[in-house]
Amino acid sequence: MADSRRVHIVDDEEAVRRSASFLLKTSGYAVSAHASGIQFLQAAKSDEPGCVLLDVRMPGMDGLSVQTAMVQQGLAWPVVVLTGHGDVSIAVRAMKGGAVDFIEKPFDKARLLEAIEAAFARLEDLGGRASRARDAAATVAGLTAREQDVLRGMANGLPNKTIAFDLGISPRTVEVHRANLMAKLQVRSLSEALRIAFAAGLLDPGAGES
Repeated sequence: MADSRRVHIVDDEEAVRRSASFLLKTSGYAVSAHASGIQFLQAAKSDEPGCVLLDVRMPGMDGLSVQTAMVQQGLAWPVVVLTGHGDVSIAVRAMKGGAVDFIEKPFDKARLLEAIEAAFARLEDLGGRASRARDAAATVAGLTAREQDVLRGMANGLPNKTIAFDLGISPRTVEVHRANLMAKLQVRSLSEALRIAFAAGLLDPGAGES
């Protein structure tokens, strides 16, 4: 099924490009690898559409700038963001900008393939967006008001301590609410929770950005 689907890898680290290319090619994907955002954007004008595996921290033009340029060029290709440890706030901004998912380096092979599949599902089912929004809104409505507050803080990229301060509760209580809402949403990762939050329109798209 994946033999004709192309993944565009955009990362300044040669080792990452090499390992991701090998994994994706052996999994049946066509691959285009680019050492910079500028190189990718130039090639994208004539390359075939696909999913973009995009590093957020690159010299010259970072991943968020590449996302913005893609919108300006009319490239509605789904993006999976690669982040380093501690880049959660950047990953949140990327997802606000339309990224499908984010993965921390060093990436797990199964996790990467799962994210790529989700990206292609997005590409192949653009018409299902309204339906996903309705489902997400209904799911979020099942949370308590306080759990929604905590989820909103998570979606703004705020750490537990900041959420606790803003809500006037303890960090431990935030952790409890966070665990409860993740269970109710039936998600295992922050990125899954964020997809539901954004689809449900839980926050203003510009909230939490500096």
